[in-house]
Amino acid sequence: MLSVVNADGTTETGSLIDDIVREGARRMLAAALEAEVNACIAELADERDERGRRLVVRNGYHQPREVTTAAGVVEVKAPRVNDKRIDEATGERKRFSSAILPSWCRKSPRISEVLPLLYLHGLPSGDFVLALEQFLGSAAGLSPATITRLTTQWQADHAAFSERDLSGSDYVYVWADGIHLRIRLREAKSCVLVLMGVRADGTKELIAMSDGYRESADSWADLLRDCARRGMRAPVLAVGDGVLGFWKALAEVFPEARHQRCWVHKIANVANALPKSAQPGAKKALREIYNAEDREHALKAVSAFAKTYGAKFPKAVKKITDDTDELLAFYDFPAEHWIHLRTTNPIESTFATVRLRTKVTRGAGSAAAALAMVFKLVESAQQRWRAVNAPHLVALVRAGARFERGRLVERPEAVAA
Repeated sequence: MLSVVNADGTTETGSLIDDIVREGARRMLAAALEAEVNACIAELADERDERGRRLVVRNGYHQPREVTTAAGVVEVKAPRVNDKRIDEATGERKRFSSAILPSWCRKSPRISEVLPLLYLHGLPSGDFVLALEQFLGSAAGLSPATITRLTTQWQADHAAFSERDLSGSDYVYVWADGIHLRIRLREAKSCVLVLMGVRADGTKELIAMSDGYRESADSWADLLRDCARRGMRAPVLAVGDGVLGFWKALAEVFPEARHQRCWVHKIANVANALPKSAQPGAKKALREIYNAEDREHALKAVSAFAKTYGAKFPKAVKKITDDTDELLAFYDFPAEHWIHLRTTNPIESTFATVRLRTKVTRGAGSAAAALAMVFKLVESAQQRWRAVNAPHLVALVRAGARFERGRLVERPEAVAA
């Protein structure tokens, strides 16, 4: 029921529009719960005891409880189900459990996504209640003690993620980057080391994430060795920034993996070696290299770039000619995958949003807690990651198929049609 509207358009719980949204959410949730219970009872209508009585029936309603949602706090009165079925395997009583609103649920997953953002913004846990109350009209169930328990759980989740078995996950392509975020890590110059990969089915997945030093081969070697210890197989191709200690570490841990330098980072490096007046033309010439229709045309574009800028800017040209093989490695793979393999954008695009939501935090802080918050944000974003184009070709790459000009020319016998 909506509140009484004051002369200034406000109500006891906020504004009229907020009340309308909350009431709409309450009614929709109530209708969904009713429909879920009715469908369950109809499906189990034939489940009866020896006297012919139904084993699953309605039994009134549970006590009302408040649930925190993105629309605010709404009061829910969930239908009660009397379930007398017995599990034949265990001999225990079966119990109906709502998939929409489990008995333990007091807040929606979207609210859980908000909490890491608040933490990364440096908001003390004691202020979470006040902050959420401004948006939700209430912060019921989100006391400082609850927030502390959640942050502890997030750290445990990240620890479990960092120890999971990787032997069943075959990452054919990987991206590596060191992301500088304005969060509290162990040292002032620390960054978040991120390893993402493409599984054989074409889906993208976060492989590993830890704090370390972006240009430190030791930091990357520690991360890669840990992945290898947990069963990770060498990728076919790794994509990363040219200045990373990652390459030295990769050669040590996974020497069979091929290297692809990120074109976004490379263009920035070349531009830094040029005067501003020459940068627009040079960037256009560099785009003609990595957008070429095949390796042959790309090499001609490299020669044209060297001819145009070599006399005046040899250092800038050397940045391309010294790394040509690593810059053009993607041409040996399916053309549908080129757009994914030329850069580390899969990592950069994910962390661009995280960057916007982080800033320097005050106080001692915990490196483990800060890293766990970033992990929870990336974990949430991962649910929206798209598979690579032509995902069926990834398995062929792993099997050793040969591609020329982006097209399959030799299919391995093991996967021959």
